[in-house]
Amino acid sequence: MPTLSPTLELACQLIERPSVTPLDEGCQALMIERLTACGFAVERMRIEEVENFWAIRGVQGPVLCFAGHTDVVPTGPQDAWTQPPFAARIDEQGMLLGRGAADMKGSLAAMVVAVERFVARHPDHRGQIAFLITSDEEGPAEHGTKAVVERLRDRSQRLDWCIVGEPSSTARVGDVVKNGRRGSLGGVLTVRGKQGHVAYPHLARNPIHLAAPALAELAAEHWDNGNAFFPPTSFQISNLNAGTGATNVTPGALTAVFNFRFSTESTVEQLKQRTQAILDKHALDCSIDWALSGLPFLTEPGELLDAVAASIHKATGRETTPSTSGGTSDGRFIATLGTQVVELGPVNATIHQVDERILASDLDLLADIYENTLERLLAC
Repeated sequence: MPTLSPTLELACQLIERPSVTPLDEGCQALMIERLTACGFAVERMRIEEVENFWAIRGVQGPVLCFAGHTDVVPTGPQDAWTQPPFAARIDEQGMLLGRGAADMKGSLAAMVVAVERFVARHPDHRGQIAFLITSDEEGPAEHGTKAVVERLRDRSQRLDWCIVGEPSSTARVGDVVKNGRRGSLGGVLTVRGKQGHVAYPHLARNPIHLAAPALAELAAEHWDNGNAFFPPTSFQISNLNAGTGATNVTPGALTAVFNFRFSTESTVEQLKQRTQAILDKHALDCSIDWALSGLPFLTEPGELLDAVAASIHKATGRETTPSTSGGTSDGRFIATLGTQVVELGPVNATIHQVDERILASDLDLLADIYENTLERLLAC
């Protein structure tokens, strides 16, 4: 290993802790030690089996929060990796390898180091700096950021701006920032028929045949046009199940699992009502179990997005592109506080893959971007 910068040294220390969801394995303790040393008041929030913490420095004025997660996804077969997945290493091409390098222990290290440097230069900075860290982003996400946000809401905690360290970049660090995410609404549709012998279809009601036209219509439906920030709402069926295991028996029921990724042009109630109307049109005996994973959120150009874009340009010389593409993140919970939220982190090309890796020097650039954003928003 070459001589490491402070950011890379901390990133390696975090990667070496096997914090597979919902385990934290001491990652938060390492961060808390560093934050306490530079004047943060830290509140641990263990909720069920999930480790969380909220840390804040300053007593009044606007709040800039850094948010992220110490948990990582499972490694998959460890013998498929070119090195042990929790043995952080920088290879001959300058790539930092290890589970969590991109998603998102590298970002956490850059956040901590950026704040340490900023506080050293501006001990009496204006406003407040905060951290909201969980170990349950890659899992059910019930007792992590979502639960902490509810506690913050109950105490009327101010939260003006938030940078989530998700790996937002596509080809080079800072080329893309996420300034919003689509909502996610899932459903499990059960269509009931009547089981019978395939040779006597008149004595049965095959739910596959009954459901097929309705499912085709749902898949072809134009839900909305999207807008300047979001693509049109999409509907996808991810699983279809029916059958008894016998080739000569028509099933008594069909189950279809589907998901809407929806823009701010559609509401949850509208999507539910329009879905039900299509099913009713086909006179199906059916029911739906709905599950809302998150509402869409959007941070329009303003103080936070402008500061981040200017900071990226200063550190890299490149312009950034705001985007709302991709899946969901914990930003969806934080945005419910009325907070401007952006996601800014390293290149996402290898997240959740075997041999997860990022360009090591990108983490130093990322720390510079975070630090410069602090300068623009909170320097006296």
